[in-house]
Amino acid sequence: MPNDALLSSVFEWGWSSYQPVPVTRFKNGERVETDDFVAEEVPIVLMYNGLSHVVMLATPTNLEDFALGFSLTEGIIASVTEFESAKVYQRSNGIEVQVKIPEIRFQCLADKGRNLTGRTGCGLCGATTLKQAIKPTRSVSGDLKISPEHLKSVALLSKHQKLNQLTGAIHAVAWISPENGIVELREDVGRHNALDKLIGALLKRDTNFDTGFMITTSRASYEMVQKATAVGVTILVAISAPTALAIRLAQESGLTLIGFARDQTCVIYSHSQRFTE
Repeated sequence: MPNDALLSSVFEWGWSSYQPVPVTRFKNGERVETDDFVAEEVPIVLMYNGLSHVVMLATPTNLEDFALGFSLTEGIIASVTEFESAKVYQRSNGIEVQVKIPEIRFQCLADKGRNLTGRTGCGLCGATTLKQAIKPTRSVSGDLKISPEHLKSVALLSKHQKLNQLTGAIHAVAWISPENGIVELREDVGRHNALDKLIGALLKRDTNFDTGFMITTSRASYEMVQKATAVGVTILVAISAPTALAIRLAQESGLTLIGFARDQTCVIYSHSQRFTE
């Protein structure tokens, strides 16, 4: 059973990020009635200048980071300076995040005429054309290199995944400094939500994205590549596998994409010059 400090550390809003449920455990021939903790999925509506744009199922933590990261990686704003404010409101059936952006950006958003509903694992929700479905990736370049030694950060992620320690159902994305290891980490039931949260947190810190790399506990799907390159990340490491589309986009954009990362072992799928022995 987790301690009270761990429980309180993953509770942020009136909506909890986890729920206790009664379960029956069966192990080694023994049946035990007990309690378990499961991850919560909460509808999060992002509203821009009063207009509802997207509803995502997400973990209700770090929502200002999420709104900032999502706004930039989805091209709603062009820079962090255009993210004027974000206010979080609890509703009976979910959470509302009211974001204020410049009028010119809002008009471009309104002209798109899209109101999206996103599932937890959704990468194409709301897309109605092929052009909307696969957004072009930003070209990235940089001299940062990593070695097998830097993959030791993978083994340290679990210590920082407080919510996953409770539920076992949460993705994480971490920002790694080659000199200092894990600098920042965000968790969410959706892998791309966790990435948006991390990007938002790093933007607030005025992070230079040439100075580190990202590790995700999930597979590397196309939207992970798209969102990482949107802010200039040059190395994305996944504990699981990438998809073929993610590899193609990584090759086109200049991103070094690494999969099946373990302690000093991995598979490099694109731009291997940034991985040195």
